[in-house]
Amino acid sequence: MLKAVSEQGVRLNIKKATLRHWRSEFARNLRLLGVEANATELAVRGENRKARKDGIYRASLRGDSTYVRAQTEAVAAELLKGNSRVEPGKRTLVETRRQIESGWRSVASLLAKDSHHDLASDVRRFVDRMPPARTGRELIAHELQQRIRGPRVRDQHRAR
Repeated sequence: MLKAVSEQGVRLNIKKATLRHWRSEFARNLRLLGVEANATELAVRGENRKARKDGIYRASLRGDSTYVRAQTEAVAAELLKGNSRVEPGKRTLVETRRQIESGWRSVASLLAKDSHHDLASDVRRFVDRMPPARTGRELIAHELQQRIRGPRVRDQHRAR
């Protein structure tokens, strides 16, 4: 846990790269003490959810986030109109995913070369099961589409 406030009580603006470095160093020091730890990024673990600001996150847990509601309504309106625009960060997201998958596949190849076939197979399975790289709006659209399809599938089974 880190409180980003100076000794004078002023909020510190800590860059993401600095936080990543601190996490990495913290994990390294834990390993030196004999504690298993790592500081992998979400993307490397195959996750692509975007971090939310604390207030938005807590409100969304309670189900009363006006920010999340507005985003969901905007995506729903786009879906109803048939508009599907490509978000500016999509290209970067897809390229990052490609690089990560390539890195994991290289790890699997090295493991197989060293006769660790079961572990290599586990790594390949991990990569194959990674969810698709989706932007925040795409995740919302997917969830909305799943909710719409869900009751129809259940209703079709009842009709039989």
